[in-house]
Amino acid sequence: MYLLIIEDNPDIVANLYSFLETQGFVLDVAYSGIAGLERASIAHYDAIILDLELPGLDGVEVCRQLRKEARKATPVLMLTARDTVMDKLVGFEVGADDYLVKPFSLIELEARLRALIRRARNETVDHILEFGDLRFDLSCGVASRAGRTLNLTPIGFRILETLMRHAPAIVSREVMIREIWGDEPPDSDAIRTHIHALRAAMDKPFVHPMLVTLPGNGYKLVDHA
Repeated sequence: MYLLIIEDNPDIVANLYSFLETQGFVLDVAYSGIAGLERASIAHYDAIILDLELPGLDGVEVCRQLRKEARKATPVLMLTARDTVMDKLVGFEVGADDYLVKPFSLIELEARLRALIRRARNETVDHILEFGDLRFDLSCGVASRAGRTLNLTPIGFRILETLMRHAPAIVSREVMIREIWGDEPPDSDAIRTHIHALRAAMDKPFVHPMLVTLPGNGYKLVDHA
C-alpha cells in the first residue's frame, strides 16, 4: 500500500517511516502543503496522512483543493494538535475522512489507515473479493472463476488481487509495479510475463476473456455478464 505523508515536522516523518515501513507500507513524503498537493494531484496513493498546520498552504486548504479542484477521492487522515469539535468539523467539511490528534499512537494510526483503505477499496469484512464470476478469498488464498480454482503463482495472486480491488477501473503499469514490487521494480519483461501467465490461467478455459491489456494505459478486468 502506497502512502503520501504531508508533514513539515522531520521528527514525526522519521517516526512514521520507522513504523509504517516495517508494516509493509511504501511511503512518499512532502514537507509543505504546496508540494503535497502537487504530488497528491498527479500520483496514485492508497491514503494520505495530512498535517493540519503546514507552511505555505495549510492542511484544510490542501484537502479542499484536492477534493474540489484535483477531483481526487484518496482517503485523507488528518493530523492536528487542535482538539476542538469545530476544528474537526472544518476538516470533515473540506473532505477529510478521519482525524487524529497529536500526540497519537502509531498502532492506532495504522489501524485507522487500514480501515480507510479497506472502505475505499470496498473490501468485505470476510476478506472476499468478487468481480463478475471471479472470486478471491484472501483469508485462505484461493481464487476461482465460475467455480473453477485458479492455479496461480504468488505474484499472480497479487496481480489478481490488485486488479480486483480496482475493477473495473484501469490499473496503470506504474501502479501495478508499485503495488506488487514496491520500491524494487523488476526488469521490464517481468510484468508482461506474469500478466501472460495470469491470463492463461484465468481466461484460457473460458469463451470470454476478463483480463484486458490497454496498450499505453495498463490493465483492467471486464465482466461480460
